[in-house]
Amino acid sequence: MCGRYAASRRPEDLAGTFGVEKWDPEETLEPDYNVAPTKEVYAVLDRPLKDTDDPRPVRQLRTLKWGLVPSWSKTPEGGARMINARAETVHEKPSYRRAFASRRCILPADGYYEWVTGKEERELETEGKRKRPRKQPYFVTPADGSVFAMAGLYEFWRDRTLPDDHPRAWWVTCSVITTEAETTPLAVSPADGPRTLADIHPRMPLMLTPDRWDAWLDPARTDTGDLRALLAPPPPGLMRAYPVATAVSNVRNNGPELLEELAAPEEGTLF
Repeated sequence: MCGRYAASRRPEDLAGTFGVEKWDPEETLEPDYNVAPTKEVYAVLDRPLKDTDDPRPVRQLRTLKWGLVPSWSKTPEGGARMINARAETVHEKPSYRRAFASRRCILPADGYYEWVTGKEERELETEGKRKRPRKQPYFVTPADGSVFAMAGLYEFWRDRTLPDDHPRAWWVTCSVITTEAETTPLAVSPADGPRTLADIHPRMPLMLTPDRWDAWLDPARTDTGDLRALLAPPPPGLMRAYPVATAVSNVRNNGPELLEELAAPEEGTLF
């Protein structure tokens, strides 16, 4: 799954990386090292510009709220629960299938956090001796330092309780697509740590390699079979994972120190 990630890159850098033609400096977000559901996040998408007669899709960098609210939803209450969409079923689930067909985006990140229960803690949990096992967070990121381009969906929701000219009349929300975690060796892993992403968690955000960006963002692509082919996992061996401080577990903590690699897991040997 993806329940927390880091996004610290500047909008001008993201614009250069993804070939963005339009972004609004007024929507600039501060670097966020602890992105949690319902926060505003950057998204790259191809869409015609408003108030123009040109139907050509323009690549834009937009700020969206993380937690998808389907257009048919009566209230936005369920958005915080719809932060992830499974790659295996995204084309058929009522909440996601329309967005999958025509409203796809890329959510740029430095990487994502995932929590691992320690070996001794897992044993206690299995024996029923500990209901809330302590967990060690890991940060997963491209080994070469490139942007982690997560496949995403976005959707529009109209708040009918507000007038058309109200700034909150329209919500634009998004979801991260996840897939089965890789079982092949990580490019770099700690000496006393996970050897694969599957050792950390059975799910992972679907990372799109640059050769798939244009096809994924193209709103003219609507064939389900064609789109599902783009959801194939990236080549193995691109990622690294390392332990970070448990301070990231508190959403109120936010700063570059959350990305600092620990020499060893805080809770002792995990693997």
